[in-house]
Formats: sequence, C-alpha cells, structure tokens
Amino acid sequence: MQYVKLGNTGIDVSRICLGCMSFGKPGKENGVFPWAKDYDDAKPIFKKAVDLGINYFDTANVYQMGTSEEITGRLIKNFGLNRDEIVVATKVHFDMRPGRPNGGGSSRKNILAEIDHSLKRLGLDYVDLYQIHRLDHNTPMEEIMEALHDVVKAGKARYIGASTMFAWEFERLNNIAETHGWTKFVSMQNQYNLIYREEEREMMPLCQDRKIAVVPWSPLAGGRCTRPWGTQTERSRIDDVSPMVWTTPEQDKKVVDALEEVSKKNGNSMAQNALAWVLSKPYVTSPIVGSTSPKHLEEAVKALNIKLSDEEIKALEAPYVPHIKTGAF
Repeated sequence: MQYVKLGNTGIDVSRICLGCMSFGKPGKENGVFPWAKDYDDAKPIFKKAVDLGINYFDTANVYQMGTSEEITGRLIKNFGLNRDEIVVATKVHFDMRPGRPNGGGSSRKNILAEIDHSLKRLGLDYVDLYQIHRLDHNTPMEEIMEALHDVVKAGKARYIGASTMFAWEFERLNNIAETHGWTKFVSMQNQYNLIYREEEREMMPLCQDRKIAVVPWSPLAGGRCTRPWGTQTERSRIDDVSPMVWTTPEQDKKVVDALEEVSKKNGNSMAQNALAWVLSKPYVTSPIVGSTSPKHLEEAVKALNIKLSDEEIKALEAPYVPHIKTGAF
C-alpha cells in the first residue's frame, strides 16, 4: 500500500480509501442502497481492506439510515484496529428523519446533533474527518462553518471536509472560515471518473492551488467503468440511485467502449485501467472505492502499480464531451 498526506495536513492516508456505503442493513425499506452488505457479509471485505494496508474508511450518517456507521464501527472494534493509525470519515447533510422538521441539512442544530449520533453509531470518541455531504443552501454559510469549527474544538472531529458543490461555493466557505479564524476545509469529496470530468474545469485547479485533498467518490462511475457497456449485474438491476446520477448514456458509452478497447490491448481489467487513470492525476489524493466483494479491493489496489502510457491516456480521454455541471452530482 502507498500512503500520502491528506492535503495540507500531517496525517497519512492510504492511496485507496474504502467506501463503506456498501455496508448497512440491506433492503429498500432500510435506505436507498438495497444491495448493501450486513455485518457478516461486510466482514471479509473489511478484512481484505485491512490486510491490503488500507487505513482510510469513509461512510456517512445517511447510508442505509445509520446502519453503515454501525457496521463500520463494529468492524473497527472487532478487528482491534489501532485508533491512532486509522482515519475514519463520515458525513452530514441528507435527511435522517425525512419529512420531519429539522430532519436534515447543515444547520447548527443538525450538525451538533448528528455528530453525536454518528459517534454513538460508530462507537468512537471522534472522527478524523467530518464532511458536509452537500451544501445546504437554506443555511447561512457562516452558521455552517462556525458549527463545524465548534465540532473540531469540542474534540469530536480532527478535520473537516466538503463534498460536491461549485468551486466558488467551496472557496467562499473557506474564506469565511479564514476571516473568522475558524477551522477550514482540508478535503473535497467530489465525483470524478472517466465519464464525468467536469471538475477538471474549476474544482481540481482550486484544490491543487490550495493544497486541498481530493478524495473522489465513485471513481468507477457506479460500476459503469468496470464492465462492457450494457452489462447487467445484481446491483445494477435494483439500483435506483445510479440512473439519477448518470443520465447521459449516449455520451458515456463511447468512453466505456474506449476503456474496453484499451483494456483488451494492455491486459488489465477495465476497473484497473479506470482507477489507474484517476490515480494518474496529480491532484487526486485517495479515490473512494466501494466494494461488495474482497476481490474488488484486490483489483483496485493492483491499480496503484499500473502506469498508463500517454497514448493510453489519450485514447481513454478522447471520446469525452462536456456534461452539464451541477452542484448536486
């Protein structure tokens, strides 16, 4: 395993982050990821991550309505991991009590309540990285940043991060924090993969200039960059979220076809080449790789040693055309 600093901080994270969105109580009645793995099925995946040297684990309060955090916390405890050596991240924003007053968002009330709920589910005294899952446009930016600062000063989080927003919003939030002497964001978790590269326009240059860690979500585009276009899996048949995120099949198919062609020529799997491409970008710190099988993690870690040629990178990037940029996806 390779380790790098998390942006302009002193902590070391594995070059691959285990996305724990795959863990949780399965079934649509328990959340939007019905294919999630319960504790027994998650255990071999987590063990493989630990054996491979992964020390960075990312989850969120909303994943399967808190059960991802519960299972992640149980795994950390039962594997006896040294808390001082691992990096645990979680997120806040989406509704935990849908339809109820103050059921979600990034108000001071919700941030201070949800960090306590997350720590209880995780069974931890603190998280290393506490992230806003999206920007809450109904709460003043000053309120958000001061509340996050207070979470850090209370010892409940070591650092704060953000996810998926416009670059100007991210910069403004950090400027507000700097003006007031509050804790600033050290990381950005945004979508970045071969079929969605809009972040290259503004967010990636901003993060690179500010020495902010980039920890992309869905570096394999929800599995679309792991298999020939149109291939159905058990997960894709019951996944209602991915079709809302990736809505440009005609554009994306050309990229996936090019990925398949490059993979046939160099002998690596499509997933390895797609991940190697993400890792080749100097502004990327640690892609978040979700897994429903130990072999997926083995494959992902092997991508660390794959160096794509300039010709292969050009072939992978050539079919891409601009997508609609949103602050949501």
